[in-house]
Amino acid sequence: MTRIFVPIDSTALSLDAEEVAEALAQGLQRKGAQAEIVRNGSRGLFWLEPLVEVETPAGRVGYGPVTPADVPGLLAANFLEGGEHPLRLGLVEEIPYLKRQQRLTFARCGIVDPLSLSDYEAHGGYRGLAKALTLEPAAIVEAVTVSGLRGRGGAGFPTGIKWKTVLGAASDQKYIVCNADEGDSGTFADRLLLEGDPFVLIEGMTIAGVAVGATQGFVYIRSEYPHSFRTFKQAVQIARDEGKLGRRILGSPHDFDIEVRLGAGAYICGEETSLLESLEGKRGVIRFKPPLPALQGLFGKPTVVNNLITLATVPFILSEGAETYRDFGMGRSRGTLPVQLAGNVKYGGLVELAFGVTLDTLINDFGGGTRSGRPLRAVQIGGPLGAYLPVSLLGLPMDYEALAAKRGMLGHGGMVLFDDSVDMARQARFAMEFCALESCGKCTPCRIGSTRGVEVLDRIIAGRDPDKQTALLRDLCEVMTDGSLCALGGLTPLPVLSALEHFPEDFKRPVPAAAE
Repeated sequence: MTRIFVPIDSTALSLDAEEVAEALAQGLQRKGAQAEIVRNGSRGLFWLEPLVEVETPAGRVGYGPVTPADVPGLLAANFLEGGEHPLRLGLVEEIPYLKRQQRLTFARCGIVDPLSLSDYEAHGGYRGLAKALTLEPAAIVEAVTVSGLRGRGGAGFPTGIKWKTVLGAASDQKYIVCNADEGDSGTFADRLLLEGDPFVLIEGMTIAGVAVGATQGFVYIRSEYPHSFRTFKQAVQIARDEGKLGRRILGSPHDFDIEVRLGAGAYICGEETSLLESLEGKRGVIRFKPPLPALQGLFGKPTVVNNLITLATVPFILSEGAETYRDFGMGRSRGTLPVQLAGNVKYGGLVELAFGVTLDTLINDFGGGTRSGRPLRAVQIGGPLGAYLPVSLLGLPMDYEALAAKRGMLGHGGMVLFDDSVDMARQARFAMEFCALESCGKCTPCRIGSTRGVEVLDRIIAGRDPDKQTALLRDLCEVMTDGSLCALGGLTPLPVLSALEHFPEDFKRPVPAAAE
């Protein structure tokens, strides 16, 4: 039977994918045609959503973006055989935006039925865990170390070192905690996997559990992701029912299970110790370090806290080999990075490529420049705490160290584009205001510094003694950087100072007439 794929991803749903699926079901019934409608995830080509695909002998043919009103015309145009139509995109795998990528972590996303375990296994799923179960825990940790995998949540800490620390810690209980509190602006990679390929996270967490001796995992999902939360909970239950979670997984002597928790919308809970506090039922406030979570984490026990993309990459490393993964990338940045293009961009979506691809390639070759058609002026990489970079730096490679050398950061791989109409002084103010709103309040430099920062920037924008206020702003940023207890307050100065450095003209406001 012919299979038709209609995405059930949140982005597609916001663009009437549910109505498209219903229109297709009714149209097929009226025609008396036999076809199965599969609700897949998104491939991350958002400007084409809803991207409807039909399975043909030559491969999956795409049509998009499809509206409910387009369905009768599609069915009349021999759509079930991949017939010609103005919305026809040809073979989806041949679309240049997709074909040029190197999808390792996202290899199945948009292809499989997210809640079909057999579909997942048919596309290489659970081979990594099967391999892990033949190895000693130390050998699994060594494979992750050799691969060069670093934390994809922003800090870029070597994953193997963190796992080795937890493995070596003596305890009657250990935990694996997945940080899926994806709160950075312009990021959606976690959501795409939760909704499009949830079993890859389950497999990755299970491998981590076997590697360090943990028997319990927790996935902390942000409250703004109700579809992700629902889909992942279903996937966990399916895996449990099929013996992939629980006692003696896959017939081995290892036990491992997963609980799914929903956050309450606090950005600070993306910081690992605040997340642990929240998981324990407390207010999301950061903890002092040391002790590190790897030694005293959840409920005081040794805990691996990894970002979702980090854990979802582990199955590829185990199934295909650490060296295979390490062969992608450059310098100390190994493997691939899922970059998320957002903001004022023509072709927004997800691009997974090996580290080393330049900002220019991502923004212009994949993103197509700005959606407005106006010249690009700035790009912010790494979420609301990332630096604003000018077009003169578009030759930089996506690499942890290369960006750090220019006082930037990679973060979770989100890129937000701005055209030449942007006011960078107001963007700097946004960074300070964001910190003031999201601060947990535990330390004075973050809690008070961000509030004073908003006030100083308001005076600069109003043209009130801008030189003196700018000097004060720099001093304040230094205090926040050096004195804040966590990255929220410590990194908020990054976008502010980068705006001052690269766009100083936006801070030189005309003096109000009354002040002359």
